[in-house]
Amino acid sequence: MRNAHFITGIIMAGLALAATPLLASGSGGGGHGPRMTFQELDTNGDGQITAAEMEDRAAARFAKADTDGDGLLSRSEMEARAQKKAADRVTGMIKRFDKDGDGALSQAEMPGPRRAGRMFERFDLDGSGGISEQEYSEAREGMGEHKKGHHGKHGHKD
Repeated sequence: MRNAHFITGIIMAGLALAATPLLASGSGGGGHGPRMTFQELDTNGDGQITAAEMEDRAAARFAKADTDGDGLLSRSEMEARAQKKAADRVTGMIKRFDKDGDGALSQAEMPGPRRAGRMFERFDLDGSGGISEQEYSEAREGMGEHKKGHHGKHGHKD
């Protein structure tokens, strides 16, 4: 009986981890799709999002990707799903950033990196408007130390 509770706990933890990107993005699109509302996730309308509702949502997403209905996701089904998501992201990007309406993005229309300015300022330690070789080296070392702290001594998450 004790093992049953332990296994149930592991399954629930796994579901919570699997649901995190889903909750963050709404569509499982890594934050690029429309966010789901609480009401959409609370499928039975009882005012709570339950593990069962998350399991049902995950099962529905799996079934949608399992186009041949065999209960397995083949390489081709996963690639097709990834290609569809990529195509949807590209369509959305063009819709958002194509200022002249020509159906393509020029370099001027492309969004810039979100944190590029702040990162440059952080690396330009002396405020000279440029990053010296010394500043560059220090920044790289700092990023390396940051990664080690998050991913263990071999670069992998512990």
